[in-house]
Amino acid sequence: MTDLYAVMGNPINHSKSPQIHSEFAEQTSQDIVYSAMQVPLDGFESAVKNFFTKSGKGLNITVPFKEQAFKVADKLTIRAQTAQAVNTLILQEDGTILGDNTDGAGLVGDLIKNHKVPLKGQRILVIGAGGAVRGILQPFLSEQPDSITVVNRTFEKAQILAKSFNEFGSISACEFDELNQPFDVIINGTSASLSGQLPPIPQCVIDENTVVYDMMYGKELTPFLRWSQENGAAKVLDGLGMLVGQAAVSFELWRNEQPDSQAVLLNMRKQLKS
Repeated sequence: MTDLYAVMGNPINHSKSPQIHSEFAEQTSQDIVYSAMQVPLDGFESAVKNFFTKSGKGLNITVPFKEQAFKVADKLTIRAQTAQAVNTLILQEDGTILGDNTDGAGLVGDLIKNHKVPLKGQRILVIGAGGAVRGILQPFLSEQPDSITVVNRTFEKAQILAKSFNEFGSISACEFDELNQPFDVIINGTSASLSGQLPPIPQCVIDENTVVYDMMYGKELTPFLRWSQENGAAKVLDGLGMLVGQAAVSFELWRNEQPDSQAVLLNMRKQLKS
């Protein structure tokens, strides 16, 4: 019997998830149908309940419903609890719904597995303090970096975020104008690239050893990655691998099969540039 999966969001037409999961299913010979569902802004909870009532097995959740999904889930993984947001819902054998957040695992996997970027013992700068950043901090801290520094336009938000994650490792908040030395890894967790803007960070955070990662992606380098490259970064990476990686973690949670995310990523990259 064909199992049903979907991604819910609003808007949803741009979603690459149906293509990614269809390729995963073909690789692993899984009999599933995966669709994209645009959900009314005021109708998320009822849409989720209706989906699982009609034999749905699992959901991916995207903007703007990740915080609502956190509340809808019957149980939560540690990753979801710390992120306070859910991007994956999984039907359990007892009929309950487990909520997880695979974003951080997708990003960590992209850096370590796909790009051979070590995180252990590294000094990491994270730009932004919104939901996207909240979802990656616990997985990053579990890799035992030397430290994580969070900067944000509203300093108080960065302080609150750092304080809420300090039980997991060395993490602190900083003002933009206090940045005065290079980092090993820089993660842009803001949406500034979507509007062609740059976070207000100084050039001194980058040297010839710095790896820079933007969670956004596009056909060309994002403005932030272009700026980083021009200022001498060792490597600049976009978020397409994170997108495929978080989907792969979701797929494995649902089907207990590990897909070849690298093959799908290469295919997605070709399509993006064509």
